[in-house]
Amino acid sequence: MKKRILSILCLALCVSLFTSCENSASNENSVVQKQSETAEITSQAEVTDTAEVTEETPENQEENPAEDEEDYSSGDASLDNIRNQDGIGEKELLVLSFGTSFNDSRRLTIGAIEQELEESFSDFSVRRGFTSNIIIDHVNRRDGFLIDDIETSLKRAVDNGVKTLVVQPTHLMNGIEYDEIVEKVAQYSDAFEKVVFGEPLLTSDEDFKRVELAITDWTKEYDDGETAICFMGHGTEAESNGVYQKMQDLLTADGFENYFIGTVEAAPTLDDVLSKVKAGSYKRVILQPLMVVAGDHANNDMAGDEEDSWKAVFEKEGYTVECLLRGLGENEAIRSIYVDHAQAAIDTLS
Repeated sequence: MKKRILSILCLALCVSLFTSCENSASNENSVVQKQSETAEITSQAEVTDTAEVTEETPENQEENPAEDEEDYSSGDASLDNIRNQDGIGEKELLVLSFGTSFNDSRRLTIGAIEQELEESFSDFSVRRGFTSNIIIDHVNRRDGFLIDDIETSLKRAVDNGVKTLVVQPTHLMNGIEYDEIVEKVAQYSDAFEKVVFGEPLLTSDEDFKRVELAITDWTKEYDDGETAICFMGHGTEAESNGVYQKMQDLLTADGFENYFIGTVEAAPTLDDVLSKVKAGSYKRVILQPLMVVAGDHANNDMAGDEEDSWKAVFEKEGYTVECLLRGLGENEAIRSIYVDHAQAAIDTLS
């Protein structure tokens, strides 16, 4: 793990010295509205005055892949529809994600969300934008496929004469990244007649309940009384990190006492989860990411072979460990939440 972190730092230094790529990686319900003589932005997410400046990395996606750890075994990139086509028309649904360089996971999660949105809103052209330029460059360099970043996706919309723009992020929660997306789109507001924003996955109490039901139903085959089912989120030092504890409290209150939520970067920590599991009489541990994609964190921090991975730590304690390398975007019930959020945003247009 330490080697991988060092590799990531080295890449970051190289990027800063030799390229000008911008990594734009980086939640109370809100409404953003801006009006001019030719443009109106209506949003379901209010941008608060207090930016969560301590959030440095995205809460639901992978870290930047190290250049010397190119993963050529993560699937065929050509199977993924990168959705950067022109011919958009006057109505666009722009799906913004942090992104992942794991090709199969990208297609089965982000791609599946985009596909379901396209099937649900046939009068809109669905297009993709990633916030991480490092991920974009990584995929382009390795596989030869160039995914639009936010700036490019917005310019493409302008060049194609889009009049109504619906923006649906695949983010897990409201936070600084979501606010930054709203701010960047606002810079192009005069180019569109209307812009509306859909909410991230975990916004309302109903969202939390639906996610709880989705993940418990997804893992019910492992719920045998002897198995601890642990979900690994990203985590952030920002206030929005509270969504993880809220989900844990909901699971516990609803009787899912063998379900545990932890994070890679914040609280609850791996030690917190381990302590709770050891307090029970479990023999087996199931690990699964509480992230939209199963990218770098899932494959390495969770399921990796290095001694500080979640898998290795639980195995060292004597548990039989099984890792489920699937992102939330693979779950139909999760995707339906994004569809409903986009629908709610579109409803504000009329």
